[in-house]
Amino acid sequence: MSPRRLPEKASATLFAALGDEIRLRLVVRLARGESLSITELASGTGITRQAVTRHLHVLAGAGLAHGSRRGREQRWSLDRRQMEQARAFLDRISRQWDGALARLKAAVEGDSGEQE
Repeated sequence: MSPRRLPEKASATLFAALGDEIRLRLVVRLARGESLSITELASGTGITRQAVTRHLHVLAGAGLAHGSRRGREQRWSLDRRQMEQARAFLDRISRQWDGALARLKAAVEGDSGEQE
């Protein structure tokens, strides 16, 4: 899958995963760059480790995060490629809106000029 074209179904899964406040907070913490344990991710949040684990599995299912064993610990990291694909998808939508607004502006200004 190229960074320029993220299929809509995959995008829906990705953005649904990001649409939850707790998961979004986990992504923000993971985006700092270091891998974190479930205990570290749950620390200070008021969220149980079990709840954090469930949210991490949703993020993993969307391709946003992945876990790896380090000794007895499961460490979690952000998949930056998937975040780049999401950004590229949003950029594409933004360009489409910019084009539509430019066409609307041209149409409105063209109509205004004819009435004078």
